[in-house]
Order: sequence, then C-alpha cells, then structure tokens
Amino acid sequence: MTARDKILAAVKNSQPSLQALPAMENFAPIQYADVVEQFKNVLEAIGGKVVMINSLNDINDFIVQHFDTDKIIITTIEDLPVIKKLDASVDAHLLANIELAILPSLFAVAENGAVWLTEKEMKIRALPFICQQLAVVVNKKDIINNMQDAYDIISQNEYAFADFIAGPSKTADIEQSLVLGAHGPGNMIVFIME
Repeated sequence: MTARDKILAAVKNSQPSLQALPAMENFAPIQYADVVEQFKNVLEAIGGKVVMINSLNDINDFIVQHFDTDKIIITTIEDLPVIKKLDASVDAHLLANIELAILPSLFAVAENGAVWLTEKEMKIRALPFICQQLAVVVNKKDIINNMQDAYDIISQNEYAFADFIAGPSKTADIEQSLVLGAHGPGNMIVFIME
C-alpha cells in the first residue's frame, strides 16, 4: 500500500457520521423591490460597472466609445454583430492577450452582484479568468433576488464546469490595501438588456 493509499484510507475511515440538514421552514429569503437596482448597486460597490442596453447592437457602440478596438475583443455570443467570435479550439494560453471577452449569462443575482456562467457560455473554461477585462450580458428579466433562488435554478441541471462571478478580481492581502485585477480581469461590465 502506497503512502497515498494509506492517507486516503485514513481519511475515509475518519469521516464524521452524517447529520440531517437543518429545517428551513422559518427561513425567509431576501426579496428586493427592484432587483435591477439592487444588482447594480452591489456590483458597482464591489468594483464592477452596469450598462443598460436595449439590444446587442448597443454593445458595439459602447465598445467603440470605451475600448481600443485595435486590441483583441472577442465574444461567445453568436448574435452579437461585428465582434470577433471565439474559436473554441484556440490554446487557452493565448487568451491572456484578449483585452475584452463578452459572454452571455443565464442569470444574475441581486443579493451579491454575481452572474452565473457555465462552460457552454464560456466555451473555454479559462476565458473569464484570464482575459484582461470581462463583460457579461444578462437579460433584465433574468435577474433574481438571492442565492437561494440561484441554487434552486442550478440544482435542476448538471454542469461539467460553471461559476458565479461577481465583479473584477480583487485582493487586500498586501498591506490591507484593496487591489482590483490582482489575479484575473481588472474590470467587469455587466450589460443588462431590457
């Protein structure tokens, strides 16, 4: 028996007994009068930006006004005009050169400013974490109140890979000073489509 096998066997034999989950009948999940406004306030408080749009064409206008279009800007959204579509067969190491990645989200959570992305939306798992800046598109009607609602939605399917993403990456480990974009995208924009 190898050392690895011994360790795994010891862990398996040391498991605590299973306990029933606590009753949740008196738990009242958070509800907001205006989920869009709550999502916007939370996302902006954690360093992100919300842009309201009427159609996917508005994204093109925003990019021309706010980004250097000579840099690499890609999307996984088939219906987004003009912007280059991601080739899912590209080596993930090359994604670090992408200035802006624009991805669709299935839903967003007002409680914490998070968006839900699965591997289907990302195409390449590393994309939302390695690009310089991240933009996500979510429909206004798909903004939900809280994480309890989110877990109800995601429990209906199985995913090879998925993630909640809230705001640009950040750390305050160095001298307790907040640094945005420390280990991932430096900025995050969420386009909310009416």
